[in-house]
Amino acid sequence: MTAEAQTELTTVYQVKGMTCGHCEGAVSGEISALPGVTSVTAVAKAGEVTVVSASPLDREAVRAAVDEAGYELV
Repeated sequence: MTAEAQTELTTVYQVKGMTCGHCEGAVSGEISALPGVTSVTAVAKAGEVTVVSASPLDREAVRAAVDEAGYELV
C-alpha cells in the first residue's frame, strides 16, 4: 500500500472592508464552507485572508464567499 503525499496549496487574498474580529470570522466562515478548504486565517489589520486548500480554488467561488460575508475581494 502506498501513501500519496498530500500537497496543500496556500493562497493569500486581499479583502477590502474588514475592520475587526467579527469581520475576520464572517469571511473565514464563508470561505471555510468552500469544497477543499482546510484552513482559513483572516487578518483584518492587513486586509488579508490566507487560505489553505487541497487544490486550487476557483477565484470566482472565493469572490462569491467574500461577497456573501459582506466584503470585497480585491
